[in-house]
Amino acid sequence: MKYLIAGLGNIGEEYKDTRHNVGFQVLDAIAGEFNISFSDKRYGFIAYLNYRGRQLVLLKPSTYMNLSGNAVNYWLKKEKIDLENLLVIVDDVALPLGTIRMRPKGSDGGHNGLAHITSVLGTNEYARIRFGIGNEFAKGRQKEYVLSPWTPEEKEILKEKIPYVTEMIKSFVTAGLEITMTKYNTPRSRQKPSEDVSRDNKGSV
Repeated sequence: MKYLIAGLGNIGEEYKDTRHNVGFQVLDAIAGEFNISFSDKRYGFIAYLNYRGRQLVLLKPSTYMNLSGNAVNYWLKKEKIDLENLLVIVDDVALPLGTIRMRPKGSDGGHNGLAHITSVLGTNEYARIRFGIGNEFAKGRQKEYVLSPWTPEEKEILKEKIPYVTEMIKSFVTAGLEITMTKYNTPRSRQKPSEDVSRDNKGSV
């Protein structure tokens, strides 16, 4: 059985280790765990992982965030992967830092990467992991916030949370979506109410 695991982000050194690139960081972590490397392919960087009888196609789109759907759609078709075996990892300012939520479908929540994937695929019924990055920014400064590097304090949280997400990915491909959500989703009681977190639609965000 084959799966497409897409971690969203922006290519280029200026975006490396920024909050908006947490999807890339998750895939880099799982690639490092299994000592596999990414290759520069059409629409993205690709690594192949065989895990417990499943083949995972790890995708870091090279299209920039706003055109993520082009990469996801291309690799779904090229690898002949069913939509139910697609998993997207994305940052989310509507969730407190380190809060992790898996969902089987849903709106894009203002996230340009998810919006483009949904537009290209013609459906929002695909699994996604939302990685909370918090919303500690002043009004009108969201773009600057998501494209800024993690603070040293935030990096300490990432050391715990990124491996947590890689375990979710492995559970998704072996145990399935429902079991993974039940086991791994951060309880709602630990989340803060979201504030005005609409995203800036300009640039590579």
